[in-house]
Amino acid sequence: MNKPLLGSLGRNIQALRMAKGLSLSQLALDAGLAKSNLSRIEQGEGNPTLETIWRLAVQLDVPFGDLVVSVESPLGENGVQVRLIDQGEGNPRVDVYWMSCAPNTIKQSEPHIAGTTETITLISGKLLAGENNDLRHLDIGKAHTFAADVPHSYQTDDSWATLMMVITYSKQGYAERSDSIQEVQL
Repeated sequence: MNKPLLGSLGRNIQALRMAKGLSLSQLALDAGLAKSNLSRIEQGEGNPTLETIWRLAVQLDVPFGDLVVSVESPLGENGVQVRLIDQGEGNPRVDVYWMSCAPNTIKQSEPHIAGTTETITLISGKLLAGENNDLRHLDIGKAHTFAADVPHSYQTDDSWATLMMVITYSKQGYAERSDSIQEVQL
């Protein structure tokens, strides 16, 4: 990510942390990060992985999209790129992402917030995806919904895969975006 995007991500994380009354030390501990690394991320100096951003979202008890809402280019690492397309404001909260996976990629995802589901629709390529104990081969144009509050993964063969991912959060408290995030976007 470039510096302006990192700065925007960092400001979003810091605003949510402060709105929840968490110290830098407490959030770092809860997310399994060094305090210095979290500080660098909040200052727009770090280069967090997708998993780090997800862990922060889980610890802040907010949808992933709340952290990356103002990041317009794809976020990526290790052959996987993700871009937020849209965020719902209803209850349950629904976020939509575009995702691209390079050939021979295995992307392991940690559990998201309790009650979260993912529905993925394969646009091109071949993909094996779902809960780690129930992976499914996807056909182009077909959707697969699975629990995302358990470990899950995405695996490609020797071709690229492109998909739409719809993340639906449980109805507990996501009816509105945080006011602190909207202030950051102004």
